[in-house]
Amino acid sequence: MKYKMSFTAGTLLFRESVIISDLYLETKDWSTTKEKVISTNLLQSRTTSSSKRISTEAIGRLKCLNDDELDLLSIGEYQEQLEMVWLSICRQYPFIKDFAIEVIREKISIFSTQLNHEDFDVFFNNKLKWHEELEDIAETTRHKLRQVLFKMLVEANFINKDYTILLSTISPRVLNLILKNSVDELLIYPVTEGNLKGYLNG
Repeated sequence: MKYKMSFTAGTLLFRESVIISDLYLETKDWSTTKEKVISTNLLQSRTTSSSKRISTEAIGRLKCLNDDELDLLSIGEYQEQLEMVWLSICRQYPFIKDFAIEVIREKISIFSTQLNHEDFDVFFNNKLKWHEELEDIAETTRHKLRQVLFKMLVEANFINKDYTILLSTISPRVLNLILKNSVDELLIYPVTEGNLKGYLNG
């Protein structure tokens, strides 16, 4: 599977994702949703081109969620909404999912809580062996990808501004939805090893 690396079009897009999911649940049609978001400037973008770019990115992610998951994104508590937005990002971008599992999850498993730029660079270089599409990415673009990914993690409350990993728990409602789909997706969240085993053993 080739990595899609277009996630620099936006960071977490939390507010935008909630607004768009609310509208989609009314129409159940993504084309109609996108048209209305742009025509009414629902995202309060400065320009039409910006509205199109952001709505395209957010909708691309939200399409990775099923209707039950979108319902929770729409009506859930703040933490649940964050968890659903992160789930949509990891499904849309396997590169980010792999980073969450292979870097952040691994650090938690060895009781290390500090993330740094080198972790991203090592991860990226390792993936070059298996993903030729990464070879064409310029150094400046790689820095931008790292910057956006770390900002996403901060906005999701998974790391602080010093890049310290913030351990959390998974909402029971989010947990229930994930267990219906793929147990492996639990690994994208920065939960303790004890909590993770509890979730898996149920």
